Amino acid sequence: MKSITEERKWEEKSNEQYAFIDALPQLIWIVQPDGCVAYTNQRWRDYSGEQQLPSRANLFLQQEIWPENLHPEDRAYVLALQQQAFETGVPLTVRYRLREGHTGAYRWFLAQVVPYYNEAGKIVRWMVSCTDIDDQKQTEDTLRQSQERVDLLMRSSLIGIFVAEDNEIVDANTTFLRMTGYSQKDLDQRNIQWTTTTPALASSFPEQVHQEVVVQHYKTPFETELVCKDGSKLPVLLGGIAVHGQMLQGIGIVMDNAARHELQQRKDSFVSIVSHELKTPITSLKLQNQVLRKQLKKQGISDLEIASDRMDVQLNAIARMVDELLDISRMQAGKLAYARDLVDLDMVLREVISLFQRMQTTHTIALHRTPAPVFIIGDRDRIERIFLNILSNAIKYAPSAPLIDVLLTTSEESVTVSIRDQGIGIPQELQEKIFDRFYRAAPLQQHAFPGLGLGLYIVAEIIKHHGGTIRVESELGKGATFHITFPLPTPEYLPVGERSKSNGEGATNTLSTDQRQPYSHRRR
Repeated sequence: MKSITEERKWEEKSNEQYAFIDALPQLIWIVQPDGCVAYTNQRWRDYSGEQQLPSRANLFLQQEIWPENLHPEDRAYVLALQQQAFETGVPLTVRYRLREGHTGAYRWFLAQVVPYYNEAGKIVRWMVSCTDIDDQKQTEDTLRQSQERVDLLMRSSLIGIFVAEDNEIVDANTTFLRMTGYSQKDLDQRNIQWTTTTPALASSFPEQVHQEVVVQHYKTPFETELVCKDGSKLPVLLGGIAVHGQMLQGIGIVMDNAARHELQQRKDSFVSIVSHELKTPITSLKLQNQVLRKQLKKQGISDLEIASDRMDVQLNAIARMVDELLDISRMQAGKLAYARDLVDLDMVLREVISLFQRMQTTHTIALHRTPAPVFIIGDRDRIERIFLNILSNAIKYAPSAPLIDVLLTTSEESVTVSIRDQGIGIPQELQEKIFDRFYRAAPLQQHAFPGLGLGLYIVAEIIKHHGGTIRVESELGKGATFHITFPLPTPEYLPVGERSKSNGEGATNTLSTDQRQPYSHRRR
């Protein structure tokens, strides 16, 4: 039988242990071998809302509170596991949800149930320690859901996905392997190279996609070709995401574009055939109309002569649309030929403006230019067509604003032509699309402004071929300004008089147009 001193020492020791347990951040309770709760720490009492310390009078109450705080979905299997641990004496680790007494919300905990033995080797109590892992569990669930989505995407039969490290493709889904004809063995042995699969793209990678992939960490999907294992080429839509670590990694997304590519080729072929077939009868009609107009003029039949003039205007409009369709088909086939001439840009602008002023009496086109000629290298006819198209649009989309300004400015390396109208303007959200093929910037007014939506696409392609750029500044209802910039040629391409001026010697150019001709490289 213990003395009073021994009991006090035991009580003091127990109080020290309980004070230590109360200071722990875990939820802790001590359970007797029969399952009754002997003690709960302050952390548990705060969490559960039960502030009363357990005593012999409320052991049964404490024993019932804990299971009731378990999530209904976890209660049965957790109690069964605990009972099994008590019967076998084997420690238990389990995760479950406990309800917070004040809010009623459930949080995830990691519970560890550990037995304590006396000197005789008999279990005298169990300690249950619960660590809050709710944030960790939420993170795990989010990662698991993300992984499930990634796995679902990787199993897609429509989208090819690959992972590249520098020049090696280190992982890919079955769809990508099927598209390119490679096997899983090729992938495992690192036999699939980026430069082999996309040689054209890889050779120009730094120039084309550095800004998007390296700086912005993604690449907007674009059309290209993959070289398959057997050497065949597969048209695809390719996009990607860059991941920067010790080496540049990329995740590529590939969609088979062969069907769309074939459909596009068929459409282009159809457009080309129809355009060629229309060209002959239109030319014949124009010739016949010219003959008819001459005969009517000789006979003095003015009313019919006016009708013939109107007919000629409509035939010219049809001929222009057919020419646009022909140019489109040639561009798509890469067969649109360009000359490389020394072109006096100032002279081209004056000739185009003069032509419009003879044809259009409703608008005034004012040219603001430098007094000296400005030369560029290019195809004079194509360059002329650029300004014909943009000035036509300026007149068409500004029917009640008669003034159009054309400004020619130069710098050390380039020349810029700015064409400003005061028409209906272009909404900000449409300004990036107006240079797309068949796109109309005024879809709600197509009947008022007829056309195929090809002019600006052709203009942009011609300018691009000449190494130039085109951009638009506009505000709805306040007109639009198109800025066309061309690079200036190096001095060896210029006439002798212009070479000295480009070198800063201030010589004047006295050459006539015919005298400049030997310096051109026009098609014969």
